[in-house]
Amino acid sequence: MEYLEIVFTLPALLTIVIGAFAGVIIGGMPGLTATMAVGLLVPFTYTMDPTLGLMLLGGIYCGAMYGGSIPAILLNTPGTPAAVATALEGYPMSRKGEGGVALKTSVVASFCGGTFSTIILLLFAPILARQALNFGPAETFLLAIMGLAGIVSIADEKTSLLKALLTGVLGMMIAIIGTDDMSGSLRYTAGLIELVDGVDFMPALIGLFSMIQMLELAGQKKHVAIDTSALKGPQKRSKLPKGISKYIALGSGTGTVIGVLPGEGATIAAFISYNFSKQISKVKHLFGKGNPEGVAAAEAGNNGCVGGSLVPTITLGIPGNSVAAALMGAFIIHGMIPGPELFTVYADRTYPFILSLFVANITFLIIGLSVAPYLARIALIPPSIMVPVVCALAVLGSYALNQSVFDVYLMIAFAFFGLILKKLGYSLEALILGLILGPIAEGGFSQGMIIGKGSPWIFFESDIAKTMWLIIAILLLPPLYNYYKNHFGSQSK
Repeated sequence: MEYLEIVFTLPALLTIVIGAFAGVIIGGMPGLTATMAVGLLVPFTYTMDPTLGLMLLGGIYCGAMYGGSIPAILLNTPGTPAAVATALEGYPMSRKGEGGVALKTSVVASFCGGTFSTIILLLFAPILARQALNFGPAETFLLAIMGLAGIVSIADEKTSLLKALLTGVLGMMIAIIGTDDMSGSLRYTAGLIELVDGVDFMPALIGLFSMIQMLELAGQKKHVAIDTSALKGPQKRSKLPKGISKYIALGSGTGTVIGVLPGEGATIAAFISYNFSKQISKVKHLFGKGNPEGVAAAEAGNNGCVGGSLVPTITLGIPGNSVAAALMGAFIIHGMIPGPELFTVYADRTYPFILSLFVANITFLIIGLSVAPYLARIALIPPSIMVPVVCALAVLGSYALNQSVFDVYLMIAFAFFGLILKKLGYSLEALILGLILGPIAEGGFSQGMIIGKGSPWIFFESDIAKTMWLIIAILLLPPLYNYYKNHFGSQSK
């Protein structure tokens, strides 16, 4: 109760609300990630009260994880890499006039995922942190493979399995451009200094999502009308789709578990949650065409990482992801070394910080529910206005991350390259999966082989690895069977 009193003082509440509101804005601007925001503000909290400083950063973290879904749904421009999976279903919903429903589903799922993970952080942090230590490079590799299994389920009546696999491999090939982490050698940089650190995610994602959509809109001879009937009436009273709670629960649990694992991020949590939802859905044919189930699972998954990523961070000093690493820097600056002492000596700071995450989640829930009905009408803006505005934001977002003009050229190159692939019937979703999860798989595989002294048996030794192989098989077999049945079964008839 003493810790609750600290949270519900006026200065603390104002700090949390300001942090969450700023996080939503930052997350909603392509190129400005939660990692960047928290990292830049950590030095400024040095002069603040330690508890208030941590509350501010926690509010930004929570708000930014949700904020990335807003432009992903409305403009097909993920504000953060974790919102890529949301865009796969959210933007088609927006084009059908269901942007308000997609935004409402997104904010409710984000709130549930964030709240669930914070409860787990509050109650079970030390226990889960000890279990996370059993998760090594071999398991990291299998986790990436679990996410890449989504490439198989992408293949449908529009995209052949071969094309989806080829595009996924192409994405992984692009991802290895840069410096090899193991040997330090340069790979496929073509002598360009800008590629020494590899291809940055955000310019690629902005080009493959936002710019491609704008190029297609600009190339339309006749503007395709959007169904406006769904945008009329009392949007605030619109109900969530039926049965959506199951997918929110799935994403919340998946995101929290993946968040607890050191080094994993919200992006892989969102993709795996999205893939799980696709496997258990009764309307698989609606995925890719605007299915709220995918939005719910992806958003609950990436926000579930918030509390989960803080479990190893504050108990072991092992950051769950890049944002948690920046937050750990704030703890250290204020003399709070991650470990058992945070829950004993510094309990009067740690527990108010954890409790403040609940308030931050409530704050962005209120913001999302109150603003969503008005944001949904962005879909009605004519292409003559939409295209130049979004293109300008895409250029600014690509430049803002590293203040590099090269990133702008990279974004444009990905846009035209992706447009060609799309016209040829290749899957951009598979390309993005390979691009994002490829480096994670490569790092886990390389480190695992070194630890196993060249023996691949290390990827089958632990009980966790065996369980993950089983899950991978469960994810792969149904879509492969359906693909075989639909394509070869019909030919035999």
